[in-house]
Amino acid sequence: MFQLDMKSGKSIYEQIIDNIKELIMTDVLAENTRLPSVRTLSRQLTINPNTVQKAFKELEREGYIFTVSGRGTFVGPKSSIKADPAQVKSALTDVISAFKQLLYLGLSPEDARDMSVSAIDALIGSVGKEKGL
Repeated sequence: MFQLDMKSGKSIYEQIIDNIKELIMTDVLAENTRLPSVRTLSRQLTINPNTVQKAFKELEREGYIFTVSGRGTFVGPKSSIKADPAQVKSALTDVISAFKQLLYLGLSPEDARDMSVSAIDALIGSVGKEKGL
């Protein structure tokens, strides 16, 4: 499904969350796709099942996945994803910091904006290609 970077400064459970979110948002994992069980995924990644369980609980709390007792864990509809206002604010702060960095590198505001828009368009385009659009 994905690889973990044991040398990363990011915790294992956060890496699992980020990887699954990316797979969902790029439609690699479509709505209602069944995820591996906690036990199966923990064996595949050679990590403690409690770590996978913690990641799944967070993903479920945020609306990315849902569990059906006796059937498994599935990808939820994107419409059920709950944006955490603090995370949105943090992400926007990161975008502003990245834009400022482009300005500090000597780009004009117009060039920095154009490059940012191009990068966003490329990201959106790559998601579309993965979806077969």
